[in-house]
Amino acid sequence: QVQLVESGGGLVQPGGSLRLSCAAYGFTFSSYAMTWVRQAPGKGLEWVSDINSRSTYYADSMKGRFTISRDNAKNTLYLQMNSLKLEDSAVFYCAKDVGSGNSRAFDAWGQGTLGTVSS
Repeated sequence: QVQLVESGGGLVQPGGSLRLSCAAYGFTFSSYAMTWVRQAPGKGLEWVSDINSRSTYYADSMKGRFTISRDNAKNTLYLQMNSLKLEDSAVFYCAKDVGSGNSRAFDAWGQGTLGTVSS
């Protein structure tokens, strides 16, 4: 059974950092592209970042502040978030792509982890 479990959210001040993790179970993690998506309070889903076996991709507002990575030996996806802003507050979800490329068609989602940026 495919399962994604996020962790690492919390409360941080503006300018601070958070490192999110997404543990993957039930599939060959290294064979699939993975994505982080977020949802701010009262807003829709926003794509954050993708990673496949060769490349990483970021939304413009996250470039230079966020870093996506993966450890295939640990079946874990990460999102390092630095220089956090108030508007970065959101529930962050990891999602499994249907294939190895970044089609952004997903067949599994985690439950989400809340990151709150507040002074």
